Amino acid sequence: MIKIYTQIEQGQKWLENYRKKQPIFACVLGFTATGLIPGISAAGATPRDRQFTCLADAEFLHDGPKHQPRYPLPPLAAGASPTLISRAVIEAFNIPLYLFNAGLPIAPSVPAIDLGGTPANCLTSGNALQLETIKHLLEQGLIWGDKLAAKTNGSYLILGECVVGGTTTALALLMGLGIKAAGKVNSSHPQCNHAQKLAAVTAGLSRANWGFAGRKQTPLELVAAVGDPMQIAAAGMALAASRSCGVMLAGGTQMLAVYALMEAIAREYDFLWRPERVTVGTTCWVAEDPTGDTIGLANEVGGVPLLVAGLTFAASSYEQLRAYDRGYVKEGVGAGGCAIAANSIANWHSNRLLQAVEALARRCEIN
Repeated sequence: MIKIYTQIEQGQKWLENYRKKQPIFACVLGFTATGLIPGISAAGATPRDRQFTCLADAEFLHDGPKHQPRYPLPPLAAGASPTLISRAVIEAFNIPLYLFNAGLPIAPSVPAIDLGGTPANCLTSGNALQLETIKHLLEQGLIWGDKLAAKTNGSYLILGECVVGGTTTALALLMGLGIKAAGKVNSSHPQCNHAQKLAAVTAGLSRANWGFAGRKQTPLELVAAVGDPMQIAAAGMALAASRSCGVMLAGGTQMLAVYALMEAIAREYDFLWRPERVTVGTTCWVAEDPTGDTIGLANEVGGVPLLVAGLTFAASSYEQLRAYDRGYVKEGVGAGGCAIAANSIANWHSNRLLQAVEALARRCEIN
């Protein structure tokens, strides 16, 4: 079920090193007002819904189905939250879960480690976050990366994210780092809204005078200008953890951007890390999205194996799950990484994973 699309030899070695091993899962939660731009994201039917998507996903990831959740999973134009996939795997294999609040306007309803960040302004402002906040989140990420690595016991860390609008801030980060990412990123829409994303990113980079300031600009300044709080916290965690354990950046476009940020930070600050221990893990709905170019983007970023869970929900009895095979949702909340882990631990294939997700769906009556 696991395919390797880039850096194949390195990816095979990574899989061999961690096969049958029990990972731990950390999910970094963040917010950017970019996600409230009308039409920018399908992770919530309306901008108001999208204000609560992260809170709902985190609650479900931690607690599973509840009779009266504090934050119910938001209605989507089509599909169901990818947190169902991650939760099904976490339940099945009793994977330890750590939630991190990197910057949310409202505290989660479930236990989460507060990293002391803030929500990001819309990236079009060119002033998404304060530089001091970015420095603080990087420091906290490095501290917690070491702490999480110590809990893996020779296994690996799955590092997921939940940020509505995060593929747009990822595009901003990638372009600001000089990576040819326009037209290559993904979206929760079935047809990626490349023009809308590019217009927002171009406006933000222009307002920040990025690349035109006549002085050396740092990766941290780039995140402050057009990024989101998850990116820098996750980059710090992965950099530090890689020195002691394997790391799977669980996501598509957003985690490729995090990896690019890690490389930039390591170069800028001469930070010692172990890139050969890091992979990006996602779903085939992302990697094979005909309206994006994830594989091309991974090659542009360079150096990181792209591991892909070959999934299909086409035979599901739930319309919301069948929507994945029509291009909706695709990924999020570490879904691809968790699917890869299920295959690695117990040889779960697509049908077995679907059974687990449908069993969870029946419990929360998504139909």
